Amino acid sequence: MRFKPRPFTEPVGFRCLYCLDCCRGRHVYLTLKDIERIAETGKDPRDFVTFSIEGEKIRFVLSVREWDLGCVFHDPETGKCTIHKARPLICRIYPFMVSRKPLGVEGEKPFEYNGEKLWLYYDESCPGVNAEDPETTITPKEIAELGLEFERELEETDMDGFAKLLERL
Repeated sequence: MRFKPRPFTEPVGFRCLYCLDCCRGRHVYLTLKDIERIAETGKDPRDFVTFSIEGEKIRFVLSVREWDLGCVFHDPETGKCTIHKARPLICRIYPFMVSRKPLGVEGEKPFEYNGEKLWLYYDESCPGVNAEDPETTITPKEIAELGLEFERELEETDMDGFAKLLERL
């Protein structure tokens, strides 16, 4: 299912219902810190990191299974993430999204955070947003913080850093 953006301006309840949509067919960018955190769980980066070339940039991407395009860390029997505590930042953000510009969605408005103007959204197709008996409440501030952290980390992620990380591991 494609991301259907809805403005995220107020806290929402969330409970993962293990629909599996977020764990399949997605391009999950990895930062060096993501790769290191996952490697510290005993996983070998050669088993979960692939590359994507975008213009002049090399991006590190989470591997997927060939047979269903599911994340290599998704357990198809339980629907759960096998590295949940070490999952990538982008997975911590989803089903939310942070943008530097408006997407043209009705009701959107900028969210000011630490001097930054951001537009926040959630995926209205995710059944866990505003689910009955939520496990947690997610705030726009939390998502803005994660989005900016991801942006910083992604900017610092390059092939030299990856090579150094592999040497340390």
